[in-house]
Amino acid sequence: MDRTSEIRKVLLITLALNLLVSAAKVFYGYITHSISIFSDGFHSLFDGVSNIVGLAGIYIASHPPDEKHPYGHRRYETVFTIFVGLLMLLTCFEVFKKVYESLIGKHLTVVAAESFLVMLITMAINIFVSTYEKRKGEKLNSEFLIADSRHTKSDIYVSIGVIVSLVFIKLGFPIADPITGVIVGIFIAKAGIDIIRESTETLVDRTQMDISIIKEIACTVDGVMECHEIRTRGTKSHIFVDLHVLVDPSLSVENAHRIAETVEKEIKSKISEVVDVVVHIEPSE
Repeated sequence: MDRTSEIRKVLLITLALNLLVSAAKVFYGYITHSISIFSDGFHSLFDGVSNIVGLAGIYIASHPPDEKHPYGHRRYETVFTIFVGLLMLLTCFEVFKKVYESLIGKHLTVVAAESFLVMLITMAINIFVSTYEKRKGEKLNSEFLIADSRHTKSDIYVSIGVIVSLVFIKLGFPIADPITGVIVGIFIAKAGIDIIRESTETLVDRTQMDISIIKEIACTVDGVMECHEIRTRGTKSHIFVDLHVLVDPSLSVENAHRIAETVEKEIKSKISEVVDVVVHIEPSE
């Protein structure tokens, strides 16, 4: 199974689980007027929405290079990742709206044994989803899967806070519910901002790996005297490299070109994420 198919499979599995978790929280939070559970449900809902967005992004990103896109379409995955972050920020509006309604006394939160059961079961599912998605994301070098696993991981911490708030409400402190709602909203906003910031770094060509590794590989090639001005860009699973290689100035163009080709082949063979290498030959002084 190729990388795109593997990522698609992961997203479909996590989508089903995220929608189940979200439906349980939103429905139960709505009927019991629990802002913390309801808002946490919306947080989980956007885990599912991000899976759907990811499926679309991975499909577009998997298209091969063409005349108008000679470097491929991989950055569409990054663009769709930013879209997930924006959706999370929009979720905050609904959460804070519910907090406001609670503070002005529009409804009273109902806490029962089922409240704790719903939160514990959905939290267990989130732990599985976050762990599974992170492991697959690292294996497949997918920035979307890794970002999405972090999003789901934030659900786990939020759920712990919700459970704590339910305990306080049961003890006679109803103010714990809107307070927890605010905390949930802040968690959602922070996760969204973090995803947007990291994805933007990729779009502005942040270096994608330790250049000392590339230098070490290049300098082991016969005929290479030194290399410098090493640059990398792209995504972690689709890296473009360019570097300057110094060779003996007395070499013929043909021999210098052969060295450049060898450097390219060595880098691509030893670093599987590298898809293209541009070698600039320079005479040593």
